[in-house]
Amino acid sequence: MKLCTLATGDTVYRYYKSIVIPFEQPRKVISTAIVNGGYREDLTAVFNNDCNPGAGMACTLRAPTYQEHIKLITEEIGLDPLTTAGMETAASMQNVAIHTECYETLTVTAIVTGGIEVNGGRVGDPADYFQPIDKGIVEKPGTINIILIIDADLPPGIVSRAMVTCTEAKTAALQELMAGSNYSTGLATGSGTDQTIVIANPASPLYLECAGKHSKLGELIGRTVMPAVKEALFKQTGLSSEQQHSMLRRFKRYGLAEEELWQAYADNTDKAVIKPKFLHELYQLDSDNCLVTYSALYVHLLDELQWELLSGREVQQAGNELLVAVAAKYGVVAPVIADTNTAACLKAWQALVLNIITNTIHKTEEEK
Repeated sequence: MKLCTLATGDTVYRYYKSIVIPFEQPRKVISTAIVNGGYREDLTAVFNNDCNPGAGMACTLRAPTYQEHIKLITEEIGLDPLTTAGMETAASMQNVAIHTECYETLTVTAIVTGGIEVNGGRVGDPADYFQPIDKGIVEKPGTINIILIIDADLPPGIVSRAMVTCTEAKTAALQELMAGSNYSTGLATGSGTDQTIVIANPASPLYLECAGKHSKLGELIGRTVMPAVKEALFKQTGLSSEQQHSMLRRFKRYGLAEEELWQAYADNTDKAVIKPKFLHELYQLDSDNCLVTYSALYVHLLDELQWELLSGREVQQAGNELLVAVAAKYGVVAPVIADTNTAACLKAWQALVLNIITNTIHKTEEEK
């Protein structure tokens, strides 16, 4: 089916689990594609393909090598493997987000699919990809794939600069969602398998020599990519400001989760309730406006400590003040942060949450 017609005159189609853009004229393209990637002026089309065979199933190569696999996919969707650059992802093409912005004669469009729940990470996180892997497996975790179309002519170096600005915009969107890394306590800057294609139009009379943040082109790249990334993530996995309004999701990257809280409760409470009852109370508390607000402040203190913007003593003092404020709100005893490190701060917050849940359970039992 036809999704839209771009300002360049090219048409965007969706079929065979792919989003395809055949070019009407020569384009300047830079991409991270493994096949026909890098800077090219001889491409005739680009595509984004959903390689996910089904829920719970691994994405596998359909040929002995990845290059042959991509060639097969390219031929199936009716394109020339020698002059086509493609990307693959486990995200559904049905969940694509398309955003366009204009300024005078300049038009920029971002076409995005994405998911980072499984392999969202922060640049510099520990990695093991250097180890040998099975060549017959295509990595399946969520990927943010971006096709950015600029209806203006750009010199090759500025096409590259546009990709940098595009990447910054993606990361800014993730930070505004407070999306966490799955490999460290940091905020995600992308997934481990993100791919990007940037397309410029050499036939355009508009010629630009800047794509950075001080330029109108850079602004439009940000204003298209950021909302498109957010929309694509919401469509694919539900990631949104509403979903992030959660104490557990805010603390996830620091390892504070349902099972850990349950074990701590069961190990330290003589009259522990059954697990379903405990989890019910935890989930009721999880989205409480007051607790989510204080959780956001408390987690940011931990971030400031990790980034060495605040000292351990400063975080300990401010953290204890937050604990007192939250404890007073819920009528429980405030734990005290015993040391100036992250582990001590997390232990104190865990104790606070357990105090609140225990108090709620006792009140419920007394009312019976």
